[in-house]
Amino acid sequence: MVGWLQSPEGVGDPGRVHTEGTVARAAVEAARDQVAALLGTRARQIVFTSGGTEAVNAAVFGGSRLHPGRPILLAEVEHSSVRDASARAGPVVTLPVDHHGRIDPDTLGATLDALARSGTPAGLVHCQAANHEVGTTQPVSAVVELCREAGAVLHVDACIAAGHVALALDDLGADLVSVSAHKMGGPPGTGALVLRRGLRVEPLILGGEQERARRGGLENVPAIVGFGAAAAAVSARLTAEADTARRHTEALLAAATAVDDVAPLGDPARRVPHVVSVAVGGVEAEPVVLALDQAGVAVHSGSACSSESLAPSPVLAAMGADAERSLRLSVGWSTTDADVDAFAGAFAGVVARLRLLRG
Repeated sequence: MVGWLQSPEGVGDPGRVHTEGTVARAAVEAARDQVAALLGTRARQIVFTSGGTEAVNAAVFGGSRLHPGRPILLAEVEHSSVRDASARAGPVVTLPVDHHGRIDPDTLGATLDALARSGTPAGLVHCQAANHEVGTTQPVSAVVELCREAGAVLHVDACIAAGHVALALDDLGADLVSVSAHKMGGPPGTGALVLRRGLRVEPLILGGEQERARRGGLENVPAIVGFGAAAAAVSARLTAEADTARRHTEALLAAATAVDDVAPLGDPARRVPHVVSVAVGGVEAEPVVLALDQAGVAVHSGSACSSESLAPSPVLAAMGADAERSLRLSVGWSTTDADVDAFAGAFAGVVARLRLLRG
């Protein structure tokens, strides 16, 4: 990325046939190959976007317009971009989840059947690959089969999973898959929508023939190059990184639950390797977040105060958990054993002091 950003000639338009344009085009297509290789799909199926949120919105817009007016099925544990975009696109049918935050394929199948019998079959179904707050993985393969039988379009939000677990999207067979670069260590402000081979959807962004007329606008060449580089780096060490991440999160979970009245949220086993969540009894999460930050440890809370939203986390509410007393603990490619030890050394004391203050 630095080479492109510091180029004295600037960045050429990949859509032009002059030398600067063709050089930029070659860089974009090389990155497309790298991302496709990581995701287990063909390069032609990759549409670069400005990030996971745009990819989700493009999936909702394009997927819902394949069957206009039909119900859109999703669980409340889906990311807000999925929920909000779907609410604007058409009627929404909400699917229940268990206490781990996982949907039940049998319940989904029964819902699809009931809608078909009512004369209003489902048009679009959302099933995240894994939950962004608690890490629980979903039964995506079973959902793919159910949607195929029902004739519904399936979108999989894989932003939290891509780059952390192996994905073979061509084998999976989902219609639309959204991914984000920065979730796997790439640059912020770029992502991708992956379309099933042969599927054509209306583009969300108009104004040019870029991305094979599937997304208008000049490509962000430096960011796309960075996305490709991150994908290539992850591809080379995915298994090793996942093993290290799981070791780190298991250590975090053990340190947290060693404290009285701290319990895991989500599925501690069937989850992505880099995310765990805990419920902290006796104290709200926000003071814990702030106190840990003073100790040099950054964690996230599902409470309203820890985000730009004024509403409690619908993910945790759907699971029956208290959003005001939950912490998300996540690790990445740069996390070290010392970082995990810093959390373990600070957490118990922070919780104890805050509980005394409430006392």
